[in-house]
Amino acid sequence: MSVVGRDRRAPELLTAIALGALFGVGLLISGMTDPARVVGFLQLDRGWDPTLAFVMAGAIAVNAPLLAWTRRRSRPLLGARFHLPTRRDLDLPLVLGAAIFGVGWGLAGLCPGPGIVAAGAGSGPALGFVAAMLVGMAVTRAVKRRR
Repeated sequence: MSVVGRDRRAPELLTAIALGALFGVGLLISGMTDPARVVGFLQLDRGWDPTLAFVMAGAIAVNAPLLAWTRRRSRPLLGARFHLPTRRDLDLPLVLGAAIFGVGWGLAGLCPGPGIVAAGAGSGPALGFVAAMLVGMAVTRAVKRRR
């Protein structure tokens, strides 16, 4: 790739880094990097903690109008094309992956975003979670390649 090609992608990359950092700060402020808070949301019988529901509602309130605005545009502000999902079907790998994700989320109290943020903050359990997640991703890729 030429230097010109890299320069053209710089605004895209910087925007992605800035938005990822903003997302991470939001996770920290909202307490979503604390596994106990997530588990508290999932345990309806033991002092239910509704914080996660409020964080989700806030995310939907911000993202729904932005998604509607995005769908009306022919191209993104800083890119050549949108990278939106096109598949709408359900298959066994998707269902199994969602089930594994849900069980892992319930057991660990972390999902990838908060896990990475907590690992970046130096949380030992989160570092283990991210390491296990990366191993799982590598195994999944290896299995897909063998098919």
